[in-house]
Amino acid sequence: MAYYTFAFFLLFSSSHLFVRPTRSSILPSVPVDRSTACNLTLDPDFCNTVLPHRGFHNLYDYGRLSLAKSLSSAKEMLDSINTFLARPSVLPPNAILALQDCRLLSGLNVDFLTAVVNTLNDTGCLLDHQAQKLHAILSAILTNHQTCYDGLQVAASAWFVRNLGTVPLSVCSKIYGLSLSLFKNWIPKQTCSSHKGQAHSRSPHRRALLFHEVGVGRHGELPLRMSAPKRELFERWSGRRLLQATDSVLVHDVVVVSPDGSGNFTTIGDAVKSAPNNLKSSNGYHLIYVAAGVYREYVVIPNHTTYLMMIGEGINQTVITGNHSVADGWTTFHSSTFAVMGEGFVAMNMTFRNTAGPIKHQAVAVLNGADLSTFYGCSIEGYQDTLYTLSMRQFYRDCDIYGTVDYIFGNAAVVFQSCNVYSRLPLHRQSNAITAQGRTDPNQNTGTSMQFCRFLAAGDLTSSDGTTKTYLGRPWKKYSRTVIMESFMDSLIDPAGWLPWNGKFALDTLYYAEYNNTGKGSDTDNRVTWPGYHVISSDDAMNFTVRNFIQGDNWLPHTGVAYDSGLF
Repeated sequence: MAYYTFAFFLLFSSSHLFVRPTRSSILPSVPVDRSTACNLTLDPDFCNTVLPHRGFHNLYDYGRLSLAKSLSSAKEMLDSINTFLARPSVLPPNAILALQDCRLLSGLNVDFLTAVVNTLNDTGCLLDHQAQKLHAILSAILTNHQTCYDGLQVAASAWFVRNLGTVPLSVCSKIYGLSLSLFKNWIPKQTCSSHKGQAHSRSPHRRALLFHEVGVGRHGELPLRMSAPKRELFERWSGRRLLQATDSVLVHDVVVVSPDGSGNFTTIGDAVKSAPNNLKSSNGYHLIYVAAGVYREYVVIPNHTTYLMMIGEGINQTVITGNHSVADGWTTFHSSTFAVMGEGFVAMNMTFRNTAGPIKHQAVAVLNGADLSTFYGCSIEGYQDTLYTLSMRQFYRDCDIYGTVDYIFGNAAVVFQSCNVYSRLPLHRQSNAITAQGRTDPNQNTGTSMQFCRFLAAGDLTSSDGTTKTYLGRPWKKYSRTVIMESFMDSLIDPAGWLPWNGKFALDTLYYAEYNNTGKGSDTDNRVTWPGYHVISSDDAMNFTVRNFIQGDNWLPHTGVAYDSGLF
């Protein structure tokens, strides 16, 4: 790959004025006029108001310019929110909660954009994993902003319209989308990665590590590598002897949470607060071992608490539970019992629960916005909006997930593997929709992929009168994307398979697909006939595997969690 400089090309041969490159022919280093660059974006009119109107620049420099404007807009957004929150007496309570969500999300966007700009300033070309990371971040920035906007509209729409006109919500959304679009167009097809040429073809299914016979999780003991004192502490508390393993998970430190006071902490929240900031994967995990017990607390793992691993004693043994809901005045974002934003988070052998029930509407058990995050052997339990896969790249393996309406929702790039997906009994006359994927921009790398999963009825739905309809999903946002492959669907799945959100909204822009599923509910003969619905081939399905969709081969081996890289 050529080395692309950041210098603007102010001089341009007049002969190029007669050539209008196509999308496929424009290289990041080739200077083009503003109009040509803007025609590659979703909103050329807006793009033409942002990019310089004189001279010729290359896509790389146009992209960097839009990112600088995105960062400026994010800071302006955060300043506006802080200005309103500085005067809480003039705000209705629901607006305060929504603005607090926006402050957190906008702060994340400022941090994310600063990191992107610094990365591009520090390197001449991107390694493949860097490019994938930046794509995930730029997708998440748009998602964070949309989440803020949605929360304000739902929680305080009338007040919002009267008083928040100066907050640059629509401008921020457009400039973030422009940056994402330009990034997608100038990122090289082949990067300067030292791994160029590595095989990425279809491969047989495989596991990351061999697990030992006894211990953590449903498939054996996680091979942990730590210092002798920490190893002794873990073995004493867990009652598990850790077998030596050459290929094992590095542990930086271990603390114990026990409700009887015999550990380092009695609450999970206090243990999280004690964790070091900004660990890197090379440092090893900060491991929190959570003894059996019911923990009635609301846990938040912030953005700066990275590479934290949390291991419990098993499903229904180590339980974190809460009951916050929208009906009781919380925003959807802040209704979560457990929320994680810190990169590299791993949870194992735990139950996360929201007990608000179906009558309380949106009530999140787990909210996950953490890049390279993993849940293994966990149970995530709620009713409406159980699991909020907010953003970034995520992986769930051997988990049980319970809910009713839109109970796996959000806009992450996420793969579920070998999970049990249990639909519960909703309110009278409600239908179940298992997924509600929220992609708002076709350039986002996001979507929900479910492989080797089992779609089943929970006990209360099985014992009902059988009138409840259950669907695989519905399009929450315009470019909603969900793929279900090599999974078992029981008879609870309606023959139509998928449910509209509102009339014809998104039916021609969504991407819903099924591949090689089994069970009574998997018959595609009577599925919806929307333009965006597909029964796909193995070649298309490969795009949504762990290897290709979330780049799992690059990071899942470090977690020690079993996974399948490709198709079966």
